[in-house]
Amino acid sequence: MKYIAVLLGLMVTNVCWAEAGAFSRGPQIKDYGQIARELQGVLTIPDNSKFKVVFDLSAASTGQTVNRRIDSLARFINMHVAAGAKPEDIQLALVVHGKASYDLLIETARRNKKLGKNPNAGLLQALLDNQTDIYLCGQTAAYYDIAVGDLYPGVKMALSAMTAHALLQQQGYTLNPF
Repeated sequence: MKYIAVLLGLMVTNVCWAEAGAFSRGPQIKDYGQIARELQGVLTIPDNSKFKVVFDLSAASTGQTVNRRIDSLARFINMHVAAGAKPEDIQLALVVHGKASYDLLIETARRNKKLGKNPNAGLLQALLDNQTDIYLCGQTAAYYDIAVGDLYPGVKMALSAMTAHALLQQQGYTLNPF
């Protein structure tokens, strides 16, 4: 038992913890995607690295707060630019389905659905400005009665979330499980 405690103690000393106060604005998307900068012993990102990553989202934001899962894309961009990746070498995609579809709506569509102001509008624009493709599942749109004109400008409609993922995978995107 004593050996297990020593082993656990050694493992814990090698873990890098970042306190909440250690998070700050990123270099690329300043208003979103805060990152921890002072990390020791992290895997080095090779100079020629290119990232093509797709994120999947079905959970809507709660209340009038930014959707943390959408903010994860800004954090991904900020982390990797801070680590030396070139912004043009980071291509992200977001595939949205389910109730998260409400996070992609323009103000008039949200008002019509009695949802209030969209807290994600600025974040969506920041992601679109950083070559992120955002897709809404067309099957979800039909279910929730969402038209293309209801979507934040720049958001695209896919036949389905499954279709978007299949096509993005064929284009070399990997799925981020977080």
